[in-house]
Amino acid sequence: MRDWSLRLGDPLHLTLAADARLTKPDYPNDHIWEVELGTNDPERSAVGITTTYGSRARSMRLFLRFTEGGTSVTDPNTFVTKPSLRRFYPNFLTLDFVPLENLQTTADFWVPESHAVAGRVTLVNKTTAVRNIQLEVCATLAHLDGQSIIPTQQQLVNILAGQTSGIAPVIFMTGGPKHGPGPHASLILELELGPGATRTISFAEAALDTIPEGFDLARKTAARAWQAELARIEMLDASQTLDIRTGDPDWDATFAFSQKAAHALFMHSDQLPHPSFVQARHSDHGHSNKGDGTDYPPAWNGQFVLDAYYLASILNVVPQVAKNLVLNFLATQNEDGEVDGKPGIAGQRGRFLAMPILASMAWKYYQTTQDHDFLADVFPKLVKFFWSWFSSTHDRNRDGSPEWDHILQTGLEDNPLFDVWNPWSQGMDVSFVHSPSLESMLYREALTLIKMGKKLNKPDEETTLIFAQADKLKESLDASWNARISYYSYRDRETGIMTEPKVIAKRKGDGSMRPKFESETPVRLLVEIQTKSPAAKRPEVEISEYFTKSKGETEVIAGHQFQWRTGGLVATTQMTFSRIGRISVVGLEETDKINVKIVDMTGEDITLGLPLWAGVLEQQRAYAMIGRNLMTADRFDRPFGMPSMPTVPDKDAEQIALSVSLPWNTLLAEGLLAYGFRAEATRLTAHIMNAIIQNLKQNRAFYQRYHAEKGTGIGERNSLTGFAPVGLFMQALGVTVLSGTRVKLEGRNLFPFAVTIKYKGMSIARGQEQTTVTFANGESVIVKDEAPCIVEM
Repeated sequence: MRDWSLRLGDPLHLTLAADARLTKPDYPNDHIWEVELGTNDPERSAVGITTTYGSRARSMRLFLRFTEGGTSVTDPNTFVTKPSLRRFYPNFLTLDFVPLENLQTTADFWVPESHAVAGRVTLVNKTTAVRNIQLEVCATLAHLDGQSIIPTQQQLVNILAGQTSGIAPVIFMTGGPKHGPGPHASLILELELGPGATRTISFAEAALDTIPEGFDLARKTAARAWQAELARIEMLDASQTLDIRTGDPDWDATFAFSQKAAHALFMHSDQLPHPSFVQARHSDHGHSNKGDGTDYPPAWNGQFVLDAYYLASILNVVPQVAKNLVLNFLATQNEDGEVDGKPGIAGQRGRFLAMPILASMAWKYYQTTQDHDFLADVFPKLVKFFWSWFSSTHDRNRDGSPEWDHILQTGLEDNPLFDVWNPWSQGMDVSFVHSPSLESMLYREALTLIKMGKKLNKPDEETTLIFAQADKLKESLDASWNARISYYSYRDRETGIMTEPKVIAKRKGDGSMRPKFESETPVRLLVEIQTKSPAAKRPEVEISEYFTKSKGETEVIAGHQFQWRTGGLVATTQMTFSRIGRISVVGLEETDKINVKIVDMTGEDITLGLPLWAGVLEQQRAYAMIGRNLMTADRFDRPFGMPSMPTVPDKDAEQIALSVSLPWNTLLAEGLLAYGFRAEATRLTAHIMNAIIQNLKQNRAFYQRYHAEKGTGIGERNSLTGFAPVGLFMQALGVTVLSGTRVKLEGRNLFPFAVTIKYKGMSIARGQEQTTVTFANGESVIVKDEAPCIVEM
């Protein structure tokens, strides 16, 4: 067990929630708490815990007050020694501080289940005199439709209780407390401490439907066997967490907090075979108005495959996580082999096909565990899933290279080429392009399935077709290579061409236009309607090759084909046109505008670099792509990670274009490592860590993404996709922990510090020149060779 000493100004993540490994969290009614160490506001600065019960209260706070003689202290800024964080787990943490001279104090906070939280305060008199100390547990409730916390009694016991949004918080304290004098509602104990004496007091809060129910749970919670419970928590943590020691306490704490926060995302599910996860967990989450979770927002209504891949990477020392997540996705597979792209804990479904990286996840798990039975079980399902992508539903022109169906599948849902929510976005239908990211994923899945087939001694004919399909995908990817910029591009699915934007026709209101447009290669068109009342519009647009209706091809875009977008409506033509003689529109008001233009496919983003991860590039192209794009300062090589886009398409688009997505950065970094660019992957890891550390220090939170130039947090707090890339760090370091007695080493440590990894009694000390592996029995092995090797006891 590692003891920390982290204070305000250090990296901190102080969220506590019920741990699914130790209890069954209540998915529709989960109370999540934040520990407070003090603030710059003396009115609110205290040592305590706070929640909103999933936005059912503006705030609920429990905090401590210490009194001796005429002196009372609450604000940690006035303590003799300010609080420091000594230990932390997903549901438990310990603080040390000295509120009054020579009064050593330890405060433990623990969330044993979804509806209760407990605290334990241990006071040690460090003097030779008898001291009279008053310890108060204070409570404030800023309720919504209820009643503030008041002193009351239950079964002749002094308690505090209130009401908010249909639940009744109750606070109980051991030792027979009185009600405090104020200014806040409190429970107070008079403690006589002799020289060197120690006294421990527990308290608990529970919030259920009624005060008697809450009182019963709070009393039982405070009486639980703390030391036994803590020992259980510590043993679990030691078996499922890597203790990473870099010599830089900021890095160490960030890795530890990330693993803690990742474990805290899990929830049990009656609808999936194994625990699933939510994408973020903080005090505003956890309340379902419907009572079953089916009304939850996106962060709580299902898991994406890309997020599952990233979560499994963070918790790489627990390979069972990857296995269970893969099995959860495969549990949604239908007769056609299709796997749902966002299955939820309460049975929610994304109703789109899952991103094809499940075989890659399964293979990573197998490489660590050599679990042959698992591989044999999932192989036929993964093969069926692979082929489901090539049905006419997803490969619309049957050319052997499918298209995305929905922007949510892509893992970059605010891509301005396809997004409709931002005014600078184009809003093109994603199904009309060949996407290098999808083709890369399918290509890598194909090669992975072939490896699996060999391990399972499958007959060659079973994998021959998969190999042939991989060749078709590679052909399409080769056609998307843009030699001018040494990067990949989107292409039209019918013409195979990357088109540049050009306005063909525009007008106000209903009527006809005669653009007289001709092109050597057919082009696809985007029809934009600019209107102040898009919901009321059902326009119809007719596009014809010739001015007279009797000649040439015509496409009619009906009202239902238009998609709402910021400022109006947008539709993509089904047909491609080499000439246009007439465009007519009906259903517009006089002030409404229509623009018809060639689809712009020139946009660039991080997903277009995925062929590097897939291993599809020959060496010369890989070097060019890395040198001219990934490692170039005005493209993707930014101070805090690779941005989603190398250029900002609009001044208002900076937050999206320059946002750093850690799952995508991890995939491209894995590509760098595969092509031998360990130094570049190491540098990228350091850039990402700098952003995360900055936010944990300043805001005590992870964020969904980070600004590539400033490092500031973007999007939702405590989001999985902002946790530190533990798996990437380990890969860049060249260390794979296979078990407590087995470790794989490769390459060199290129970080500017020696790193020690501790796990289950095993220690891996990796310097720049050699690595020493010491096992729990004291046996040690020194490795100096850079070639991949496995060291085992």
